[in-house]
Amino acid sequence: MRLSEMKMKFSAALVSVMFSIVIAIGTLTGGVVPARGEPFPTYGTGPIQVRIYTDYFCPPCRAMEPEIEPLLRKLIDRGIITLTLVDTPFSKYSPLYARYFLYAQNRRDSFEHALTVRNTLFEAAANRHFTTKERIEGLFKSKGIPFTEFDPARAFDRYNALIKEDHVDATPSCVIMRSVRKEKFVGGPDIIKALKGLQP
Repeated sequence: MRLSEMKMKFSAALVSVMFSIVIAIGTLTGGVVPARGEPFPTYGTGPIQVRIYTDYFCPPCRAMEPEIEPLLRKLIDRGIITLTLVDTPFSKYSPLYARYFLYAQNRRDSFEHALTVRNTLFEAAANRHFTTKERIEGLFKSKGIPFTEFDPARAFDRYNALIKEDHVDATPSCVIMRSVRKEKFVGGPDIIKALKGLQP
């Protein structure tokens, strides 16, 4: 495991606390509306379940993204996988980014839109200038990304449950489930190899 990946280690308790804090902040500041169907980033209808765990401030996650996007697109289009994207918070700003990803999906819940929003947030995290809701909203508006605020508590609870269920303690991680078989892969190269192995 690379040093950068080792630095991304965290405990499930910390994840829960970070998500809880950002949920509380959103509740106190108001401005949220009920979700229409409460969007959750799951795409495709294939029999193989794939969960990708990333953090916007994780350099290996950002480096992996351009390579896994075409693989995921093909696997979804061919009806091979059902994909779930799970934001895993390491940085103190990660829950804020996760919140705005969900806000964007609340307006346009599609895989292609999810990729656009993820790329925008990865770039923003690399810049490290976008650390407030006002700056992220300004970025979204400049990129033409629509968003609608809502209370993401249920989505964050589902993130926490999946992180605990899959025993995720590093990013990037990928869990692949075929019937009763479950495998976990950590690090960009291993994840890319595993996804390529799902192609017919």
